Amino acid sequence: MTLDSTLLARHSTPSRQLGAPGPTDQQLLQMLQIAVHVPDHGRLSPWRFVHIHGDARNALGQLVAERVKERDAGASDDKIAKERARFNHAPCVIVVIARLTPGHKIPESEQVQSGSCVCFALLQAAQAHGFGAQWLTGFAAYDAKILEGLGIGANEHVLGFIHIGSVLTPYEDRPRPDPSTLLTEWRPQ
Repeated sequence: MTLDSTLLARHSTPSRQLGAPGPTDQQLLQMLQIAVHVPDHGRLSPWRFVHIHGDARNALGQLVAERVKERDAGASDDKIAKERARFNHAPCVIVVIARLTPGHKIPESEQVQSGSCVCFALLQAAQAHGFGAQWLTGFAAYDAKILEGLGIGANEHVLGFIHIGSVLTPYEDRPRPDPSTLLTEWRPQ
C-alpha cells in the first residue's frame, strides 16, 4: 500500500466490529510513538495514555453501567447491558487524556488541540499496523465519577477512548466531501 492509499483508506471501524487479536505490547508502543509525533507548542506533552485491556475492560463497563443506573433510574435493561459491554469488543482501548497547564503562554485550547492530534495520529498508526480503530467519547468521557475511577486529575480531561483491534467485519467507508468545494482563497482588499 502506498502512502497516499494508506492515508486515503483511513476510516473508523465501529468498535463493535473489532475483536482479537489486538496489538502486542511492542506494536502498541510503536503506535504510541507515532501518535506523539504531533504539533506540541511549548513542548509540554500535554497528554498521557491509559491502556485498558483484559478484565479491566469489563470493570470499566461495569462502572459505566452503574453510573447509567444512578443517573437514570428508568434506564432499560438493554441500555444498561449496552453500556456494560461498551468496552468489551476491541481488545485494546487507549484513553487519551489532556494534561493541561493552566496559565502557560500556550493557551489551553492549543494544548487540547495537540491532544486531539494525538488521538487522530493513533487512529492512523493503528490502521498502518493492520488494525481497525475508532475514537469515541460519550458520557463516560465527562462523568465525574467515571473520571475519578479512571484516575483523571484536576487539570486533565478525557479526549477520547481509542478502541483498537482486528476488523471482524469489513466496514464500508462513508462518502467524503470534495475538498475543492471547501477551499477558499483569501485575497487582501
